[in-house]
Amino acid sequence: MNFGHRLHNYCKPLFIQKYLRFVQKNTRYSMGSNQIGQVQLEIQKKLQESFAPTVLQVVNESYKHAVPSGSETHFKVLVVSEAFKGKPAIQRHRSVNTVLEKEISGPVHALSIQAKTPEQWEKSDQVIGDTPPCLGGSKHKK
Repeated sequence: MNFGHRLHNYCKPLFIQKYLRFVQKNTRYSMGSNQIGQVQLEIQKKLQESFAPTVLQVVNESYKHAVPSGSETHFKVLVVSEAFKGKPAIQRHRSVNTVLEKEISGPVHALSIQAKTPEQWEKSDQVIGDTPPCLGGSKHKK
């Protein structure tokens, strides 16, 4: 989603609520239903508040792993923000990890991050990349 316009500080809480409701209604997830889980909503909210991204995608990829149906343990995020200008990739990833520290230390087991500036996003193919395949890490056989 591309939200190219700037928001005034007084509009942000209302915008975030409307944005999260829009995403919840218009996105299909592989959690066994069309509902977005609480962990995913919290990740979206924190990233929106911290980075004011022009593009934000949060994808629950838990269904690709040996976890119970409806889990929220594996996520992929794309954050395109002016806040990343002049920062190397490692610093961008660290800033996302810092914002999501509570989730990473709790329910989130894996987080794939793509953090770009708007210029990098414009020059790219503008598609969130695939995450590497799961190599296991579970005692369960598929």
